[in-house]
Amino acid sequence: MPERSTALFALTVAACCAVAAGAAHTQSSNRPIRLVLPYTAGSPNDVLARMIAPPLSARLGQAVVVDNRPGGGTSIGVSAVMNADPDGTTLLFSNSPSHLIAPTGHAGFTYDPLKDFAPVATVATSSNVIVIANSVPARTVRDFVAYAKANPGKLNFGFGQGTLPQLVGEMFKAAAGIDLVNVPYKGGAQAVTDMIGGRVHMVSGTAATLLPLHRAGKLKIIGYTGAARSPGMRDIPTMRESGYPDMVSITYFGLFARADVPTDVISRINAEVNAVLASTGVRDAMAKLDFEPKAISPQEFAAVLATEAPKWTAIARTVGFQM
Repeated sequence: MPERSTALFALTVAACCAVAAGAAHTQSSNRPIRLVLPYTAGSPNDVLARMIAPPLSARLGQAVVVDNRPGGGTSIGVSAVMNADPDGTTLLFSNSPSHLIAPTGHAGFTYDPLKDFAPVATVATSSNVIVIANSVPARTVRDFVAYAKANPGKLNFGFGQGTLPQLVGEMFKAAAGIDLVNVPYKGGAQAVTDMIGGRVHMVSGTAATLLPLHRAGKLKIIGYTGAARSPGMRDIPTMRESGYPDMVSITYFGLFARADVPTDVISRINAEVNAVLASTGVRDAMAKLDFEPKAISPQEFAAVLATEAPKWTAIARTVGFQM
C-alpha cells in the first residue's frame, strides 16, 4: 500500500477509536466478530471496515476483527462466511455490485446473493474514478479514448479479479469502443502499484485510495462515475459530462450475514453500526475519502439490493464479465 495511504488509514482508525471511548456496551459475549473481506488490504472495503471496527467493538463490548480473505474472484471470502456458524459473529463486508454479480461472472461459484445472505447494515456510499498512468499522453476522458483507439491492444487495464473496478473498467471499454489488454490481479492495490511503475495504463477504483496519488502527481484521475461532481474533486468531470451518460454508478458498502442468522442479532448489529455512523469523527473521516455515511435499516438495505440486482447483472452479462 502506498505510504501516504497507509498513514491516512492509520489516522482515520485512530480518530474512530477516540470517538468510541465511553460508548455503551450492548453485548456481553466475548467471542470476536469477524468482518470477512474478500479483498486485499488497502482496498476501499478494507479502509471502511477498519474505520468502523474500533468504535463498533466498543459499542458491542467485544472484539471486532477485520479478516482479509482475497482471491478466487471473491469466492474465498464469501465461502468463509457461508460456511461459518449462523450466530452473527462472522459477517461479510462487501459492496453492492460485487456481491450481486459474483455468481454471474464465476461459473463454479453458485449462490443467490439475495436469498442466501441477509443484509445487515450499510456503512457508506461512493462512486468510482477512471485513472490513467502518467505515461499516457492524455488529460481527459476524450483524450484517452482517442489515444487508445490510435493504439489498439497496446495499453493495459489492471484490476483486482472479480471486483467492482473490473466491472466499471469493462463498462468504460465497451461504451468507448476501446481495445485494452486485461491484466487481472489478486487485489486492486497491486494494479495501482504497477501503474505507478509504468506497467499498467488504466485502472478504476474509489477516490479513497486514488485521490491522494492523483494529488501527489503519481497518476491522473480523468473521470468520475457519480451523478454529479464530487465535493472533494470539483476539478474532475463526471463520465456523463465526458460523453458517457450511462456510466453513472453509486456503490453501497455494507455488512451481510448468512440468511439464517437470527433477526434480533442482525437488528442489534444494525443499530450499533448506525450509532457509529452518527458520530462526527467517523463522518468527517469518511468525507475526506469521498465516502458518504449511509445509515439505514436491514429492510431498506434489502430493498436497495433488490433494485440494484437486475441492473448490475444485466451490465455484467452485456460486457461479458468474468471472475
